[in-house]
Amino acid sequence: MNLNELLAELSQKGVQLWADGDQLRLRASKGVLTPELRTMLMEQKSQLLLLLGEATELVTHLNSEAVLDSNISAEGRHFEFVTDPDFLFLTGATGFLGAFLLQELLLQTRADIYCLVRCANAESGQMRIQKNLESYGLWQEDFQSRIIPVGGDLSKYQLGLSAEQFQILAGKIDGIYHSAAWLNYVYPYSALKATNVLGTQEILRLASIMKLKPVHHVSTVAVFDSSAYGGKAVTESDPLAHNAGMKLGYSQSKWVAEKLVAIARDRGIPVCIYRAPFISGHSQTGVWYTDDVICRMIKGCILMGSMTDVTPNLDLSPVDYASKSIVYLSRQKESLGQAFHLNNPQPGSWSQMTDFIRNFGYPIEHLDYQDWQSQLRKKAGSKENPLYHLLPFFLQQLSEEQPRGPQIKCEATISALADSSPLLCPPVDAELLNTYFSFFIRSGFLAEPPDRALNIGKS
Repeated sequence: MNLNELLAELSQKGVQLWADGDQLRLRASKGVLTPELRTMLMEQKSQLLLLLGEATELVTHLNSEAVLDSNISAEGRHFEFVTDPDFLFLTGATGFLGAFLLQELLLQTRADIYCLVRCANAESGQMRIQKNLESYGLWQEDFQSRIIPVGGDLSKYQLGLSAEQFQILAGKIDGIYHSAAWLNYVYPYSALKATNVLGTQEILRLASIMKLKPVHHVSTVAVFDSSAYGGKAVTESDPLAHNAGMKLGYSQSKWVAEKLVAIARDRGIPVCIYRAPFISGHSQTGVWYTDDVICRMIKGCILMGSMTDVTPNLDLSPVDYASKSIVYLSRQKESLGQAFHLNNPQPGSWSQMTDFIRNFGYPIEHLDYQDWQSQLRKKAGSKENPLYHLLPFFLQQLSEEQPRGPQIKCEATISALADSSPLLCPPVDAELLNTYFSFFIRSGFLAEPPDRALNIGKS
């Protein structure tokens, strides 16, 4: 097991690592650290310390990282937009947004969907995808014959496929939806590079050989986390020019990945970019991936009895809005070469969330972030609090005065969606939050509030 594979396995098991001088620190639930994992940690301690030590430093040469393999280009190939694809390729089918993208592609097209998945064989890959869809209430029996698992690895050259497999796949598929990424708020850029950056390069390689195919790349509004964008309006057509002051390795890796996509576009490869904010639960059913940072924040703050402004606003994009928008836009020829912002045009605020939680029946107060940080140290120091594994992130990110974020504009995206029935993003209001909290209680993620006699849903 190499270093990146070890980090990926630890991340999947909820283990958090960070460097403290020459000491390797970690947090893990009881029973997670097997003797084998402990041995591997000790064997690779020096490499881990070197890699994790970068987490507190800025990657100062991100521009030099944005170099796409010179062999990846259109090379004068003719591209023809396919309106009714026979075969599509999807990464991230075992994730949250990826599950809904897969459902939409199955419902809105007649295509068979090749899904990249880590698996020992096709049967286990099919089962992983099916169980993921089932967990969100999306599975239909007639999906099975149209889902084709592709055992591979995003972080490896040619996605871990043989040269023959890679070429056969490239010659068969009509389009690519790249939604997979390693989302981690603690690890540095160097730990995420193989999956998020080099994986994107391999997707672009797949698009460029045998026949040209469009790449629909799911990015994030976090690519504008540079301090240079603070307080400024950013539209879909604005170039991705700045990276100074980006602190999160995840944001840095997605910035570089998107730069690679832009380079591929300039070389003639058809691409679309979809920048998403926090992806929240389904706007009608409330179903949500409750291990994400927003859900952990909600539950952890309820247990603490306090909440703060973690970000300038509470920009939630329901997963059904994001997935439907991506699939609709991807099927419009005029979308090629464009970027789209899937942020909520009517975001909420963390203080609004606090008020809603209090009115829902949970005792909670809203604090400024310094006071909340003090409470975090005192009250989230046990594994029972969902914020426990995110302490390195919160304590590091909130150690300085909170910077102003950019103003993400989405008017061009809304205009492009105007003929889509239309697709409307629900505002972050009491109605949407009530849908989510009803799901939280129904699924057992949250306990019933102490006082259900309060006026539930008011804010």
